[in-house]
Amino acid sequence: MPDDVPTQIHFRPERAGDESVIGDVVERAFRERRVADLVAALRASPDWIDGLSFVAEHGDGLVGHILFSRSLLDAPRRLVDVLVLSPVSVTPVHQGRGIGSALIQYGLAQAAGRDEPLVFLEGSPTFYRRFGFEPAGPLGFRRPSLRIPEPAFQVIRQRSYEPWMTGTLVYSRVFWDLDCVGLREDDVAGAAPGT
Repeated sequence: MPDDVPTQIHFRPERAGDESVIGDVVERAFRERRVADLVAALRASPDWIDGLSFVAEHGDGLVGHILFSRSLLDAPRRLVDVLVLSPVSVTPVHQGRGIGSALIQYGLAQAAGRDEPLVFLEGSPTFYRRFGFEPAGPLGFRRPSLRIPEPAFQVIRQRSYEPWMTGTLVYSRVFWDLDCVGLREDDVAGAAPGT
């Protein structure tokens, strides 16, 4: 955990009963309901993976949330199950304290032992590089949408990755249904949305 994260922050998987509080954290972080609706819709979809929704607790309340969900890589040999890290949310009053970074590190450590060979995201290259994310395009991956700026399309290759695993990322239908694909220009240059 980074040194500047308050010591009273605790990270854990989402539990039953956290759903509405997580929705509130995400809505406050993004200052809109649509991203919170994305989390709720993913939770009800086949692309939800139990144990890959994580929260940051401070005292009696939740102050951060991240989610890894299932998507597909349309690779030459076959479709490959992959993970997408989205969204990353920290309540506005707790942003800038390293909580989001520590929560991402925690989540990536939990995901590292899984079988999915790749973790994708769309976000600020400056922010996410510190966690091991690389530009995905030069590695042979194609964005699921041209609305995602090329520098924002990033990936981490996990231990089960093999060189033939290239191709197009296919987001869960939920991202499309709620129009949650693609970043605003300020998201690419600035800090990660919601953190």
